[in-house]
Amino acid sequence: MNRQRSLDFIQSNEEVDVLVIGGGVNGIGTYRDLALQGVSVYLAEKYDFCSGASAASSHMLHGGIRYLENGEFRLVREALHERNRLLKNAPHYAKPLPTTIPIYKWTSGMLNAPLKFIGLLNRPAERGAVIIKAGLTMYDWFTGSEQTMPYHEVRRKEASLKQYPKLNDSVVCTATYYDAWMPYPERICIDMLRDVDEQSQVAHAVNYLGAVAAEGDTVILEDTLTGKMYRIKPKTVINAGGAWIDFINDAMDKPTNFIGGTKGSHLILDNEELYEATGGNEFFFENEDGRIVLICPYREEGDNSRYKRVMVGTTDIRIDNPETAVCTDDEIDYIFNLIPKVFPNIKVDDSQIVYTFSGVRPLPSADSSRTGSISRDHSIKTIEKGKPFHFPIHNLIGGKWTTFRAFSEQTADVALSDINKKRRVDTKSTPIGGGKAYPSDDGVIDMWLETLEKRTEVDKERLQVLFKRYGTYVAEVAEFMGAANDPMLENVPDYSKREIMFIARNEQVMTLDDFLLRRSLIAMLGFATEDAVREVAGVMKEALGWSAKERDAQIDRTLKLLTEKHRMDKWRTQQASTES
Repeated sequence: MNRQRSLDFIQSNEEVDVLVIGGGVNGIGTYRDLALQGVSVYLAEKYDFCSGASAASSHMLHGGIRYLENGEFRLVREALHERNRLLKNAPHYAKPLPTTIPIYKWTSGMLNAPLKFIGLLNRPAERGAVIIKAGLTMYDWFTGSEQTMPYHEVRRKEASLKQYPKLNDSVVCTATYYDAWMPYPERICIDMLRDVDEQSQVAHAVNYLGAVAAEGDTVILEDTLTGKMYRIKPKTVINAGGAWIDFINDAMDKPTNFIGGTKGSHLILDNEELYEATGGNEFFFENEDGRIVLICPYREEGDNSRYKRVMVGTTDIRIDNPETAVCTDDEIDYIFNLIPKVFPNIKVDDSQIVYTFSGVRPLPSADSSRTGSISRDHSIKTIEKGKPFHFPIHNLIGGKWTTFRAFSEQTADVALSDINKKRRVDTKSTPIGGGKAYPSDDGVIDMWLETLEKRTEVDKERLQVLFKRYGTYVAEVAEFMGAANDPMLENVPDYSKREIMFIARNEQVMTLDDFLLRRSLIAMLGFATEDAVREVAGVMKEALGWSAKERDAQIDRTLKLLTEKHRMDKWRTQQASTES
């Protein structure tokens, strides 16, 4: 992946079949699908790849059991099948996750559930064991022959408290079922972009390139790093801007009101007691206000066991401007007040926050008084060609991370129809990035790594960490690492100098935060201390040829971003107080 090479290609080849605006998972998925069909396609992302809602999700891959109550059977069925496909196509980044629901009543909700189903009720209602059992039975049934994980199990109170000793003893039972999660959603997107880069000569994706105008047969793109303008003449346009869709259309002189986004915020906590209390399960439940809540153990697989984090979220607040999305003190208090409902004797406070993140769900514009009742399904809203431009714009509304491949396929088919081309590749079983040629079991993985160790002279123990971080892509990373002396960093656990250099040079890393926040979990896990930021910036300076002035500017920019957008000031303030 070479940004300048792609820009040079775009400048010399203005005409393109499809222009995708927006580099979140739906935009990248559509770009990948079209590229695999042999279509000439450009993707322009105003910021970094996967830096909006796609980075700020709850990191879950799930069918959405609560959608059953709204009668959204098609969405649940599609999501479950897509979850299973991602487990097979990206086994390095999609991981099975046991999920436990604490249940406090046996029969609650038996009347409310059918009323909600037929649209006569639109308010929160606690679900008892009978309703949850029925939903999970249907959930298992929807996967049919593709069932790849254990079926659900209900435990009575005594067994539940034995399994989870810190659990609220007011439960009458718990229900455990399997979904999946993705520690690295951003890297799934990078893997798909890299796959396209390797397979297509006429598909190019560029970050920090935004659509600023359109007229006639032309879209104007601006390089936000240099201010340079590029003129593109597409036959059709996909607006995959997520929460920015209406802003993009407005810039192209075609105002719309497609999006009614809601903000979701999450906390990453350093609380080992809470981590251990989950028993490796995500805890999933509904608050009194109807907001779905999760408590999920979170860490990079393969890192030192002393680094145990817990992700807690999420909120669901209407917001007009996605640029302003940040986790507020009120949201932090709201999230903290949820934890005692499940683990009443575990203390949580501001000092345990190592990272916060917020994103805006690109939900359809709706008048519903309760944001949780707005459908999470996806749809395509088309602006037909005509004045002021000569091409259609297909706007991607809503959607879930889990269903991105199906949504991308549907979108690509619409674009293929526009340009009179036929689908030639099905992506249902297409492996993603480091999921290609993935070893079948632990024994095969062990032999694979032994062979790689001999070829690269990188220690096997180090390769095991990198394999969990990159999948089979580790072979390329390790080749570069093994070619010269490769010291480990002093301030960042389990990262080496040449590993960072390789990622910086090969994955369109343009800023320091691109690497810290989206090519790695360094910031997410709370490792982006000021010393760590400065150390990584020194490596990036060497890798990308930054001047000392540019390095210092990147450090200042990143520290400000971490403080203002991710609330790391709370953790740093507490750390300084403790050390003094």
